[in-house]
Amino acid sequence: MNPLITLRVPATSANLGSGFDAIGMAVSLYNIFKVMEILPRGEYKIEAHGEGSRELSQPKANLVVAAYEETCRRWNVEGPGFSLWCHNIIPLCRGLGSSAGAVVAGVLIAKHLTGHEADDDELLREMTLIEGHPDNVAPCYLGGMVVSCWDGKDLRYVNLPALPPEVLCVAAVPDERVKTSDARDALPKEVAFSDAVFNVGRAALLTAAWATGKWDYLKWGMDDKLHQPYRSKLFSGGDVIFSRVQELPECLSVAISGSGPSVIALVRGTTHRVAEAMCRTFTEYGVRSQFFVLDGSAQGARVDLSMELPDALKNVGVK
Repeated sequence: MNPLITLRVPATSANLGSGFDAIGMAVSLYNIFKVMEILPRGEYKIEAHGEGSRELSQPKANLVVAAYEETCRRWNVEGPGFSLWCHNIIPLCRGLGSSAGAVVAGVLIAKHLTGHEADDDELLREMTLIEGHPDNVAPCYLGGMVVSCWDGKDLRYVNLPALPPEVLCVAAVPDERVKTSDARDALPKEVAFSDAVFNVGRAALLTAAWATGKWDYLKWGMDDKLHQPYRSKLFSGGDVIFSRVQELPECLSVAISGSGPSVIALVRGTTHRVAEAMCRTFTEYGVRSQFFVLDGSAQGARVDLSMELPDALKNVGVK
């Protein structure tokens, strides 16, 4: 059976250093979702493979279904149920945007199964309302590096230029999880004024350096005092991995990816020494890990529609 809708969504690395809740980029690791069949409203069947396949095979635990239903409610439209095939490559609860990818997929499925007219701004607003903040969903949907600002109602975003081909991302993913709620709880309720000023300058430098190609400035630009000093204590080796990786000449900068525990480094030149240093650190702390060498200017969400889709929708009364 040919799928009615095929979606490919990228992993993301958000909260990039000083860009807490504001800056994120898509990386070239993808989850695939396929809507195989239209079912009666409220009925779902899921066949999941890869990361979290057992838990994500349950419709009530699958965020794609939850985001789809929430979007239909917000748009005040009735959408059908569906059977979903998914291949999950993005590690779960590791700071690489697996939940954002599911939200993006769910919103896009709602758009195409209900026929609701929505432009990029509306789609991103719905994605952000469900996810809670835009720094993961914006690059997941748009691709590349995105700076975004959200006030709880309105969203503004800017795509920055792509990384040059010689700059790659090395993501080290330890075999332990950090819940987003725990990562949020680790943050202080108040910060020193000097720390706030520090981060304003670093975030401004990060975006300006990225926009103008001054890659040697990224080590300063991605330095941070608002979240990484606290979140690095939540996972094994977090206190030492930054200093070890930053001292390597090919490393432009390093940051916690999302809310952790994955760590991502921007590397110009060969990547093997950076990857080895990251994984060796986790090993020394008794944690197994894997690493990915990724393109940091990845495409955003891609949707392929089957010619059979309109007829399939007519069969369940969806216009």
